[in-house]
Amino acid sequence: MEEIKLKPIKQLTTQDIVYRQVREAILNGVIGSDEIFTEVQLAGTLNTSRTPVRGALKDLVKEGLLVSIPRKGLTVRKITPEEQDEIFLLRSSIEVEVIKKLLASNISQEQLTVLKTIIQQQEEAMKNDDNIKFIDLDQEFHLALTRLANYTLMEQVLNNLHNLTQLMGLKAVRRIGRMKDVLKEHRQIIKGIEEKDSMSASKYILDHLNNTKETLNDVENS
Repeated sequence: MEEIKLKPIKQLTTQDIVYRQVREAILNGVIGSDEIFTEVQLAGTLNTSRTPVRGALKDLVKEGLLVSIPRKGLTVRKITPEEQDEIFLLRSSIEVEVIKKLLASNISQEQLTVLKTIIQQQEEAMKNDDNIKFIDLDQEFHLALTRLANYTLMEQVLNNLHNLTQLMGLKAVRRIGRMKDVLKEHRQIIKGIEEKDSMSASKYILDHLNNTKETLNDVENS
């Protein structure tokens, strides 16, 4: 009998657990951007040694979620209005081209099912009030579009923005009703793709990104 090729189950290390807990606390707003904390404080709070905490924090700094303040400690990365504008400009430029490529390549029903399944999973996350899962799936929806268009480098660029996009997205979905709007906007994008209407599909994805940007501005100014 041929050997079944499966990956062995990997046990989580203490560093992995610390990383996940701190990342979730950042994304959920439990650790705010106005807080400054140290490796020692965090190790004490988590009741663990400093070594795994140090490794987890280094990873989070590398990923852009935390920044180091010399002689003080660490704090959650603040996204400036200028950076926010850059991110949305970059995403708009990339994702409109993705839509055009998808329509030119005659996307299949099987590929459309991939996108519709993500939306169904987002609905479930919304029902469960799971903001992090909802935004993870939101990003997966946009990455799936890029993947289906076979734009590998563009997918890498969007992946590099993952954590910053997630920070912005979680802030946006805290506004009441925004999750329902996101689902509606995603369905409009799929509708434009199904109807092979490049102009409408491009407009839908631009409207979706602009609506998210406007929601962020509303939340920050409220």
